[in-house]
Amino acid sequence: MIYADEYRDIRKTLKKELDHERYQHTLGVAWTAQCLAMRYGEDLGRAYVAGLLHDCAKAIPRDDRLMLCEEWEIPVKDVEERNTGLLHAKMGAYLARKKFGIKDREILSAIACHTVGKEDMTLLEKIIFTADYIEPGRDRADNLEEIRKTAFLDLDLAVLLILRGTLAYLETSGNNEIDPDTVTVYEYYRKLIDEREKA
Repeated sequence: MIYADEYRDIRKTLKKELDHERYQHTLGVAWTAQCLAMRYGEDLGRAYVAGLLHDCAKAIPRDDRLMLCEEWEIPVKDVEERNTGLLHAKMGAYLARKKFGIKDREILSAIACHTVGKEDMTLLEKIIFTADYIEPGRDRADNLEEIRKTAFLDLDLAVLLILRGTLAYLETSGNNEIDPDTVTVYEYYRKLIDEREKA
């Protein structure tokens, strides 16, 4: 694997801290991020390390997340206070910087927004957001094969399809609250694609 030696210590730490399934997902995201980086001309090392660290805060118990966010001075939205699982992305960016020594702001931002996304994402941010959804170990999302193909043809459209699928899942699952930012990001990419198709 590319950059295997350079990031060996990070992988060892993650293998110890994450459960087996989450660690395999992490490797899948890092690999998929590199594939997308090759396709779209992003730096392979940046894509790999962002993918490797995107879920580095997942091992933090949910009951400890609010307390740690306060201690680490991470702002918490109301929806995140009620659904602390959403906090792992912001917390992951913090750990990537403080624990793993990552200084690249775009890598940190890609980690921080990989769950909900954000308007006008950079190429790296879109790559990590998409790789998290389509990595080879994922098998439950509707239209996954279509989204996987689309990701290598049109990354913005893949982001839109992922957001649409996420919102549909959250609306029908009944036990998950929708982060309003997800709707905002969906609307941004829907308009982007609409305007592009009209041009």
